[in-house]
Amino acid sequence: MSDDRAHQLEELRTLGLLPDSWVCVFEAGSLVRGWGNASSDVDLYVVSEEPWTGGGASRHPVPLTPSAVLGEETFVGAMRWDIRYWTRGQVEQVLAKATWEAFERGAEELSLREVQLLDRLAFGAAAGGGELLARWRVEAEGSAFRSIVASRILNMADSRIEDAVGQLEAGDLESAVLSARAAFHYTVDALLASEGECGPGEKWRARKLRATAPDVLPFDTYWALETMRSFDPEQPGLWINEVLTVCRGIAMEVDI
Repeated sequence: MSDDRAHQLEELRTLGLLPDSWVCVFEAGSLVRGWGNASSDVDLYVVSEEPWTGGGASRHPVPLTPSAVLGEETFVGAMRWDIRYWTRGQVEQVLAKATWEAFERGAEELSLREVQLLDRLAFGAAAGGGELLARWRVEAEGSAFRSIVASRILNMADSRIEDAVGQLEAGDLESAVLSARAAFHYTVDALLASEGECGPGEKWRARKLRATAPDVLPFDTYWALETMRSFDPEQPGLWINEVLTVCRGIAMEVDI
């Protein structure tokens, strides 16, 4: 048990939010990574043998058995706690979907919540059940998870590149700019996934790039394109082609 997070376990128990059959409780999200701010929530994952039965829980569908992850929200002092309840069986089903064998046979794509879970296993800090969290983390790190996410996002990037090229050729410059921006974001996210930063969402993209520091995309280059520093409204095609060239170069280097 983590000494500095043991209080979370006790707080959950006091609030009646800790299942009797719990096996692992861990915190994930921006606060754990040192990226939090005054408005950040505490994101807790509670894993138990049996499904949570709290009467006020929200339901979040997942393609697993049981077919929903349950959620509770509460305040501890001035801090909002966002709690997600998974069963041990659900976690193990998600890990099974991310094996190399599953990837090579073209298994179904991971859902958003499944991707989020596996990403947070990598960076979670245990309040209880640390040995189990460590075992799941090792299993996830040795899986095809990075490749699954990176290849999916690269496909989306490639589609947006094609869109941008076609729109540029047709003279639809505004649409081409938007498609090029989308292609760039997808490409960067695929690169980050290949580096182990698989969590969805754009708000931490810059932080993740600083943390991974990939040689193929120096941060200054990324930030110049992200902020459209070289964009000339009179000649948008120059910026579009610059972005697409960078995207193609990165795609060649992403390790699947």
